[in-house]
Amino acid sequence: MPRRAPDGTAADRAGAATGATGTGTRSRRNFAGSRPVMDDVARLAGVSKQTVSRVLNDNPAVRAETRAAVLEAMRTLGYRPSRSARSLASGRTRMLGVISFDAARYGPASTLTAINTAAQEAGYLVSSIALDTADRDTVVQAVDRLSAEGADGVIAIAPQRPVATALAQAHLDTPLVMLDNGLGDDTPVVSSDFHAGARLATGHLLRHGHATVWHIAGPGGWTSADRRAASWRETLEEAGAVVHEPLVGDWSADSGYALGRELAANADVTAVFVSNDQMALGLLRALHEAGRRVPDDVSVVGYDDIPEAAHLLPPLTTIRTDFSEIGIRSLRLLLTQLDGDDTNGATEIEPVVPVELIVRDSTGPAPGR
Repeated sequence: MPRRAPDGTAADRAGAATGATGTGTRSRRNFAGSRPVMDDVARLAGVSKQTVSRVLNDNPAVRAETRAAVLEAMRTLGYRPSRSARSLASGRTRMLGVISFDAARYGPASTLTAINTAAQEAGYLVSSIALDTADRDTVVQAVDRLSAEGADGVIAIAPQRPVATALAQAHLDTPLVMLDNGLGDDTPVVSSDFHAGARLATGHLLRHGHATVWHIAGPGGWTSADRRAASWRETLEEAGAVVHEPLVGDWSADSGYALGRELAANADVTAVFVSNDQMALGLLRALHEAGRRVPDDVSVVGYDDIPEAAHLLPPLTTIRTDFSEIGIRSLRLLLTQLDGDDTNGATEIEPVVPVELIVRDSTGPAPGR
């Protein structure tokens, strides 16, 4: 009796499933003439539809040779799993929600970009909602919208305390990660080290011999502004330096300029720590117009290290915040919650992202030293 021919590969078996053209190339249509579906992959690979689903969702229980056969069948057929198919198979929409405030500023924008990139690499889409106000109704409406869209989880870039309060009252029934603010419970929080940043900036100026350091703070109610101001005050008090009440801005260069004119008119001011680089930019202009040289007469330290900081005149000494790392860590924490275990290394995710003092030409010794 003639010997039976050995079974071919998935590519060899594809002729039966898809047909062959006269040139030897295979059509990527099934018998019905439509694009290949999961049933076609299962039939070609010789497995069940459930096994194909497990491969699509990276189930570790699938044997290596079975996984290879399914992947080869997918390549042969040109099969591309639809998002709806993945959702049905996994019970997830593969969509994450992000609520952000003041998204045009460098920090929130950079964090959101990092979240989008990390989510895409993990196989998720991101639906983001940028809000202008932090009132309860607006926040609750955003939560309701993301819930209606089927978000598997939510990241809230929440720099203002009312945002945290509103989220707590929204009764979000999906996993949540907060940036900068906590809810006072077990909600994961990721933030930069505001305390260390202000201490580095203030200490740097004191070490240059300045008798004290003045401060242009961000608006009240913003966690970053409040914590930086508190750390600035604490550092001065520990050094026995005089603490002048901070001047409060609104994060904009215009407010930095307006407050800078007040400081420029005070001959006792020789060092200023500014709560963000945009306000520091306005301060530099005000000092220049008043004939106060930087750093000969007044030293200035900003915060955030925006891309333009190195190109100001003079280049700005500032505290560098790694906004991309904040976004990446927040995404990893959210995926850990979704998995319901520690497969994403939650115990290894440090919630406080370190900052760095970047010394440039806007700081120097106190006048007369």
